Amino acid sequence: MTDAAQTLTLTLDGGDVVIKLRPDLAPGHVARITELAKEGFYDGVVFHRVIPGFMAQGGDPTGTGGGGSKKPDLKAEFSKEPHVRGVCSMARTSAPHSANSQFFICFDDARFLDNQYTVWGQVTSGMEHVDALPKGEPPRVPGKIIKATVA
Repeated sequence: MTDAAQTLTLTLDGGDVVIKLRPDLAPGHVARITELAKEGFYDGVVFHRVIPGFMAQGGDPTGTGGGGSKKPDLKAEFSKEPHVRGVCSMARTSAPHSANSQFFICFDDARFLDNQYTVWGQVTSGMEHVDALPKGEPPRVPGKIIKATVA
């Protein structure tokens, strides 16, 4: 994988969020995110859960937090990578191997998630656009991913 192929860009209403993909930490999850982005799965999907000081969650095509892709759930790839500002990690149910398409971006330190959720990326630019997402669970008018592209 080239450096360019290790970048995911989420185009939001306010601008682009560039995420460095981390196949060194979570090769299966990076492959899934890349596959879904290339299929256009994330295009138009909203951030349905945005909690100030914690994280912004998206990746559910139903916009409710209860859905995912039609692909099988992923085996957890937990690591010692800390959940800090800008870290991208997979959302899941209480079952460790239930991540599918939903993910979250940390607004701040969330170290209590370390070794329990799969870290797959790090925002390298555009975090101000994540900060600007409408807040709520769900937000009254949620922010959305206009387009997700892998360079």
